[in-house]
Amino acid sequence: MKPYQAIPIVECNEPLVPIPDDRFILENPPAYVKLGADYQGKSPYYLREGVLNRLIQAREKLGQIQPQWHIKIFDAYRPVWVQQFMVDYTFNSICLNRSLDVNILTAEEKASIYEEVYKIWAIPSDNPLTPPPHSTGSAIDLTLVDENGKEVDMGGEIDELSARSNPDYYKDSTDLLARVFHQNREILLEIMTYGGFRRHQGEWWHFSYGDQMWAWLQNSDKIAQYGRK
Repeated sequence: MKPYQAIPIVECNEPLVPIPDDRFILENPPAYVKLGADYQGKSPYYLREGVLNRLIQAREKLGQIQPQWHIKIFDAYRPVWVQQFMVDYTFNSICLNRSLDVNILTAEEKASIYEEVYKIWAIPSDNPLTPPPHSTGSAIDLTLVDENGKEVDMGGEIDELSARSNPDYYKDSTDLLARVFHQNREILLEIMTYGGFRRHQGEWWHFSYGDQMWAWLQNSDKIAQYGRK
């Protein structure tokens, strides 16, 4: 159990609404569909209505800072079974990369690998008291696209299992390129903070509003308003 999962949820029953593709760039086809995830007729490009309104505010802020840039949505709503698929996919990918046979791993080896997996993946819990953030419709993975239609270089890939995923990885670097990476991450942070979002402490691309993680990151006695959908 992660610390934020202790935050109580008082569900506001706000609906999931589609993210408009005329205002945002959507990864197409969806990132996890390309890996084999079955959304069972659902779409990752949905958010709670209030969360989408805040994302639109972030878009407006980006227009003030970088008028020719756009927000690109990598992933948003994620059913629990898709969360489970990605946990399993990441676990198996680690084993494959290390030439490990999944069928003969010891309990200790499995635990060690899952510890790595859960650094970026929330536990795919069916418990309504501890939903994965994306399964609430209030968390979003995103990046920026420049005036030439290219993704802005953040110095790391979304879902990357490495230290580079830490939002402040390049903060103290004196390397000129690394400073550009950090500046780009700070632009993303600025526009999302303007919309009321909070950033995942270990992922430069993950932001949420109204879920347990968001409430926990407020550093005050908050409650979450979005549970599992």
